[in-house]
Amino acid sequence: MTRHMWTIASVSLAAIALAACGEKPAETPAAPAETAAPAAPPPPDYAAVVASPDRIATDSARDTARKPAEVLAFSKIGTGNTVFEMEAGGGYYTELFSRAVGPTGKVVMQGPKEFEQFYKADMDAHLANNRLANVRVSQSAFDTLDAPDASVDVVTWFQGPHEMYCKAACSNIPLGDTAKAFQEISRILKPGGYLVIMDHVATQGSPETTGNDLHRIDPMIVKASATTAGFALDEESSILANPADDHTKGVFDDSIRGKTDQFLLRYKKPG
Repeated sequence: MTRHMWTIASVSLAAIALAACGEKPAETPAAPAETAAPAAPPPPDYAAVVASPDRIATDSARDTARKPAEVLAFSKIGTGNTVFEMEAGGGYYTELFSRAVGPTGKVVMQGPKEFEQFYKADMDAHLANNRLANVRVSQSAFDTLDAPDASVDVVTWFQGPHEMYCKAACSNIPLGDTAKAFQEISRILKPGGYLVIMDHVATQGSPETTGNDLHRIDPMIVKASATTAGFALDEESSILANPADDHTKGVFDDSIRGKTDQFLLRYKKPG
């Protein structure tokens, strides 16, 4: 009998012996079944967020012009998200973000300490008595954002990028370097996260100095900064466009204040 035949015979005898003792040969364990990824939560009801009866009355009065439900939907802010709100100001959008992400989400209300004098009363009203329990305040320059790497789902910068070029009109407050600011946004965003930008439109081809003179900015300047930082344009919206704005007046001019032509961009971080 060959060695191969002896091996087969030995295995067979062992199996017979185990059967005689009432034992079964050991079976190879089955591979564990794959677990399906949990379903993403449904998006918030943005219209209901805006219609919340306990919002501050002066905020609600601004809704017609600001179209917050549409802006929230465009921003893709979801339940449980972490939102980093750059230049949050007095908190108009902070409260809406807070309600949209819900108790499992977080909102960082960022702004330079030096700007606080312009909106402190409004900010205090929004945060009074822990109204927005999932919000924390971060006072920092735009190029040193207070958040860990890849920890944020959505960064918003509403009516803000022009500030990077606001010098004398902004008391020469050191706001940071523009390129580094966009690099910081990329650092804190998760791969696949969104950067949503809104600002007042300046005439195409206008210099950066319109950020100081009119508090406006040519969208192409902002687009170039975002692209250089590695972001991919995901969508552009005309929700806040106003063709009647000829872009020649400062945003605080009574004839155009609250009605400026504004651009709205959503970028995505690759990954």
